[in-house]
Amino acid sequence: MVDQPDIHNDDWNGVIDNPWRRLRQFTAARIGLGRSGVSLPTKEMLEFQLAHAQARDAVHTPLDFPALTQQLETLAEQYPLLSDEPPLKLHSEAVDRMTYLQRPDLGRRLDEASRVLLQQEQQTPEQPFDLALVIADGLSATAIAHNAVPFIQALCEELQADKQPWKLAPITLVEQGRVAVGDDVGELLNAKTVLVLIGERPGLSSPDSLGLYLTWAPVRGLTDARRNCISNVRPEGLNFSEAAHKAGYLLRESRRLQLSGVQLKDRSGSLTGPADSLSESTAQAATIDHQPDFPDEHTTIKPASSPAAETKNFLLG
Repeated sequence: MVDQPDIHNDDWNGVIDNPWRRLRQFTAARIGLGRSGVSLPTKEMLEFQLAHAQARDAVHTPLDFPALTQQLETLAEQYPLLSDEPPLKLHSEAVDRMTYLQRPDLGRRLDEASRVLLQQEQQTPEQPFDLALVIADGLSATAIAHNAVPFIQALCEELQADKQPWKLAPITLVEQGRVAVGDDVGELLNAKTVLVLIGERPGLSSPDSLGLYLTWAPVRGLTDARRNCISNVRPEGLNFSEAAHKAGYLLRESRRLQLSGVQLKDRSGSLTGPADSLSESTAQAATIDHQPDFPDEHTTIKPASSPAAETKNFLLG
């Protein structure tokens, strides 16, 4: 039986309510929208169109690299852990935004001028860096503008508390970059590990989702099976302190075990006990999980506490 609206009720506004609407306090998903006749209410339709416009803007709006550079330089003055050299501005082989969207392969490689710049940076042989931070605009410059600097600040707090020191390479900023471009950067900078911060494909409830990709021993040509991913980093998803805690755990275990990807599991929140037993459990898991051939897939860490977490974006890589 179809509910009939009481049109004589003073509170009736032409919209038939949906009993599932009360669940919207727990999720950003579009549920319990109600209806007006056989259509969506005008308010819900307008909000959907706004969210769609915000997602499109996130993809096409260029990142303000000078402003980001200034913020990173200010942050480096507060945290000696960061390199005192200014961030290096690089570019992928995708010459413009349209090429970037149509040719994902070009976004995965640095152009020749950027490769030369990094080779000059490392022209004097020295000890390898422990970590290279790479910031790429990806599919959402909004995500980088809103979340990259606060996350790096939280990561600095996490790494400064580590017993073993970390030597960080100069931060690099890649325009029109995809995840795998970090392999080029890490290899040319002689870094043991690379952590790529990239704007994920915007969803209709999250145009500013930041993704983190960790790779041990980066070299050009690695598959996604060699990476670990932490997704949906933003205030409404996985907050900065939690994301930094997960990233710190993976970085420490990656350095200790000298691996990353499907062999390295996130147990930062699932195990308790002394650090030695935690490390031992992780090492055993890495041995058990080892197989000769791995599928081309991500090891994805999802924020269990975030009901608004977006589906992982595989197009970035």
